[in-house]
Amino acid sequence: QVQLVESGGGLVHPGGSLRLSCAASGSIFSANAMGWFRQAPGKQRELVARFTNSGDTYYSSSAKGRFTISRDNAKNTVYLQMNSLNAADTAVYYCNVVVYGVNYWGKGTLVTVSS
Repeated sequence: QVQLVESGGGLVHPGGSLRLSCAASGSIFSANAMGWFRQAPGKQRELVARFTNSGDTYYSSSAKGRFTISRDNAKNTVYLQMNSLNAADTAVYYCNVVVYGVNYWGKGTLVTVSS
C-alpha cells in the first residue's frame, strides 16, 4: 500500500512561483514512475511532469522551461517547482506513483493563479 500526501498549493499572483511537495509512504522502492498531474475545472486530468523508471524526466509542453521536477529519495519526497505561473496553471495538482503497474494518487493540492 502506498500513501501520497501533497502540500504546497495556494494562491499566487501571475508570474509567481510555488513549490509542491509529495511525501510518499509505503513500498515505493519499485516505483515505475513518479510524477505530477493536474486537473483544471471542467478539464481532464493531464500529466505535467514525471520521472520514468529509467530515471528520465518528462515534461508536458506547457510545463517545459517553467517547471522542474525533483526528488529526495532519503525523504521519499517528490517536488514540483513551478515558476512563471499564469492563470492557465490554475488546477488541482495530484501526485502519482506507479508501482508494479498500479496507480496510486494523492488527494491533490489546489493551485490558484490570480491577481
